[in-house]
Amino acid sequence: MSTNHQIDLIEFPANSAEELKTITDFFSTVFGWNYKDWGGVYSDTQDSGLTSGVIAAEPNRPTMPLTVIYAEDLEATKEKVITAGGTIIADIYPFPGGRRFHFTDPAGHELAVWSE
Repeated sequence: MSTNHQIDLIEFPANSAEELKTITDFFSTVFGWNYKDWGGVYSDTQDSGLTSGVIAAEPNRPTMPLTVIYAEDLEATKEKVITAGGTIIADIYPFPGGRRFHFTDPAGHELAVWSE
């Protein structure tokens, strides 16, 4: 169960569906994590402590590991990000399992916020 305004997910980028498979195979072999496939461009696991995923989907694929925070009210959290000086870099969009947006904090770190 996700908790409001707490880190819920770390995503690792992959440059292609093939690289996604290489990365998930690596983590499975090394750490024993079992992944669920979401259509060849995204896989995730809850075996890694926090949920972690590997994403190869464009155009929202990050270039660095991405911290994803859960929010009960996505729109209200987006407004708080803007008010506090964050910059929305990907407006709210749907994905299998929910909706999310991406932003950068004032130092330029990219994060995302999601909700069901």
